[in-house]
Amino acid sequence: MTTTPLIVVKCGGNPAVNAANICADIAPLIRQGRRIVLVHGGSGEIARLAGRLGVPQRTLVAPDNVSTRYTDPATLEVVVLALAGAVKPRLVAELSRHGVRAAGLTGMDGGMLRAHRKSAVRTVVDGRTVVVRDNHSGRITTVDTTLPEALLRSGHVPVISPPAIDERGLPVNVDADRAAAALAVALGADQLLLLTGAPGVLADPDDPDSVQTRLRVTPDGAPAPSAGGGMALKLVAAREALAGGVATVRIADGRSDEPVRRALAGAGTVVGLAGSAPEHGFHAEPAVV
Repeated sequence: MTTTPLIVVKCGGNPAVNAANICADIAPLIRQGRRIVLVHGGSGEIARLAGRLGVPQRTLVAPDNVSTRYTDPATLEVVVLALAGAVKPRLVAELSRHGVRAAGLTGMDGGMLRAHRKSAVRTVVDGRTVVVRDNHSGRITTVDTTLPEALLRSGHVPVISPPAIDERGLPVNVDADRAAAALAVALGADQLLLLTGAPGVLADPDDPDSVQTRLRVTPDGAPAPSAGGGMALKLVAAREALAGGVATVRIADGRSDEPVRRALAGAGTVVGLAGSAPEHGFHAEPAVV
């Protein structure tokens, strides 16, 4: 029996990303019989809510130039409120408006995403590498696919976000791009689309026309020299998905009309894994009607 291909779509949290267009674009694909899991972040909403609540925000920049959110206890509360209480309901409602049955989950539901909390994180401050503690973030260790698989079988689109659950049964923040990659691997997805506030991976960060149509990442996850900040972390997620067996990973523009179908048709940057089969990660895309 042939299984319908599965696509994991990551809706970036950058305020420039048009989540409504992503939801509208998923609807015709579902009607065509596609299976889709929607994973989301919410950096814009987190920043907005943190500002309203007076919770200072801080970004940690690792020695390899990958940036992450510093998640102290107050920020963790903001993350949970923003993702589960604001972003997710909007996405579920928007999908419903287009006739798509959707159900929202966090990684904590059913123990879906389990993570190891990082007791210490290295970050660069004024050119010096320092260690930050009391950071409630973690790295995903296991994925339980019971809930998303049940939803997919019943014709629903699972809408999934952080937080995950740590070894002590407590919420812990995890990167949404890497959560999308972990879910894509565990669910046996055929494709992972990371939709962001850029047209793809740029050769020159200051030139939006310098999109690299193909890019290889090293097995150790080191980002491309031109990629910093959140894009570097997307390349880490791409490497993890490819190493786990996902056939195609693409980083594409989430600001455009029909962003999902444009990505499936070849827009953005397709990411391959260096040092493996010559074309690993560079697969022909199915035709999109």
